[in-house]
Amino acid sequence: MKRAIFKKFIVILSIVLILIGSIFSIVFSDILMDKTKNNLLYILRIADNTINYDSNLKEQLDVIKDIENNESTRITIFDYEGNVLADSEVNDHTTMEKHNKREEVMEAINGGSGFAKRNSETLGIPMLYVSCLSKNGHYILRIAVPFSGILQYSGILFPAILISIGFTLVIAILLANQFARSITKPLLEIMEELRKLKEENPEFHFKEYEYEEMNMIADTIMEMSKAVKESMKQIEFEKMVRQEFFSNASHELKTPLTSVRGYIELLENDIVTDENQKKNFLTRIKKETQNMTSLINDILMISRLETKEAEVEMSEVRICPLLSEVCTSLEPLAKQCGVTIETNCKPLTIIANTQQIKELFTNLINNAIKYNKPDGKVMVTVTSEADKIIIIVEDTGVGIPQESKHRVFERFYRVDKGRSKKIGGTGLGLSIVKHVVNYYNGTIDLETKLNIGSKFMVYLPKKVNHDKIN
Repeated sequence: MKRAIFKKFIVILSIVLILIGSIFSIVFSDILMDKTKNNLLYILRIADNTINYDSNLKEQLDVIKDIENNESTRITIFDYEGNVLADSEVNDHTTMEKHNKREEVMEAINGGSGFAKRNSETLGIPMLYVSCLSKNGHYILRIAVPFSGILQYSGILFPAILISIGFTLVIAILLANQFARSITKPLLEIMEELRKLKEENPEFHFKEYEYEEMNMIADTIMEMSKAVKESMKQIEFEKMVRQEFFSNASHELKTPLTSVRGYIELLENDIVTDENQKKNFLTRIKKETQNMTSLINDILMISRLETKEAEVEMSEVRICPLLSEVCTSLEPLAKQCGVTIETNCKPLTIIANTQQIKELFTNLINNAIKYNKPDGKVMVTVTSEADKIIIIVEDTGVGIPQESKHRVFERFYRVDKGRSKKIGGTGLGLSIVKHVVNYYNGTIDLETKLNIGSKFMVYLPKKVNHDKIN
C-alpha cells in the first residue's frame, strides 16, 4: 500500500509539474511576444521622428541600424501603395515586390500598426514583423527581427526549469514517503491490534491518530469488540440457562416418576392390602401424572412461543370476559389461600390467540395468589393508553428480593425453593408470561418490595403486527 501511495503521489506531482511547465511556457511566450512587439514598435516610432523623408532614406536606415546594433534586424519603408522605398538589407529596392498584401502592412494601413510572425522567405527562419504608419500618414515603416519565442531563452530557462523540477521532485519524494508512512503506520498498528483476536479475551488499545478515518476504524473495532464480548456473555448466560433448564426439567420429571414407580411397585407386590390405601396411592399416581402433564405442556408452550413456528389461530379476544373466566377458575385456590381477587377491567379487545392470553392472566394471577399472605389481595387492572393495552396484576404478598428480580422470568427459577415446594407448580409460570409478552412484541415491568408485595405491568400493542409474529 505504501508503494502504491508513493507511486500515485509521484505520478500526480509529475503531471502537475508538466501542466505548470506548459502553462508557464505559454504565458511566458505570450508575455515575451507582447514585450518584443512593443519594443520594436517603440523603435519604429523613434525612427519615424528622426527620418527626413525628403532625403536619402537608405542612408538614414543604415544609420538607424548601426545605432540599433543588431545585424539580424531589418528595417523597411513603404509608400501607402506598398511599394518599397528603402530597405536596410537591399541596396536596389526597385527590384523588390510590393508589400501591400502583407498582414502587418495591411494592419498598419487600417489601424496605425500591425504585427505578424512567419518564416522569412529569404532567411528561412521565424521572423517577427512589426509595422506602423508614419506620423504624416504617407509612409509605412516596418522592422523585422528573428523571433523563436521562448526557445530564444532555452539555454537559460531549460537548465533552471530542470533544476527546479529536480529539486521539487526530491522534496516531493521525501514528502510522499512521509505521507505514505503517516497512512500505513496507523494501519499496521491497527493490524497488530487485530492479531489479538487469536487471544481468548483480547483487549484492544488504539492511539489517537492524525486522520479521522483511522480513528473511525479504531472506534468501529472497539465497538465490534464490545459487541462480541456482550454476545459471548449472552451465549454463556444462555448456555447456563439451558444447562439449568435441562437439570431442572429432568429433576422435575424424575421426582414424580420416582414416586409413581414406588406406588406401582407397592401395588404390584401386594404389600398394601387396605383398599382405602390403594385408592390413596392411585389418587397420588393420578396427581403426579397430572403434574407431569402440566409440566410437559408448559415446556411445549414455551418452545412454541420461542420458535414461533407453530400455526397459531388468531381471533378477536374480548379481554374482560376472559379475565372473569380465569378469576372464576382460580377462585377455589384463592379461598384456600385466604386471598381476595379484585378486578377493574376496561372493555377492550385484541387480535390474539385466546389460549395464550388466558395463560398470561392465569399464570400472573396464580403466582400472585400463591405468593400472597393470608387475608391478602390480588388486584387486576386492565386499561389502555395511546396504542397500548396495559395489564396490571398487583398483590400484597411476600415480595421478591432485588437480587432475584431479574431472574424470576427464567424457567424453573424459584425465589424460595422451600415455599415453592409447598405450594406446588411447575416453576414455568412467569417464564410463560414473559414468552407470551415477547411473542406479541410487548414489554413487562416488575415493581416489588419484600413483605409488601409485587406489581407486574404488561404492555401489549393494540394493533399487533402479525407478519412479525409469524
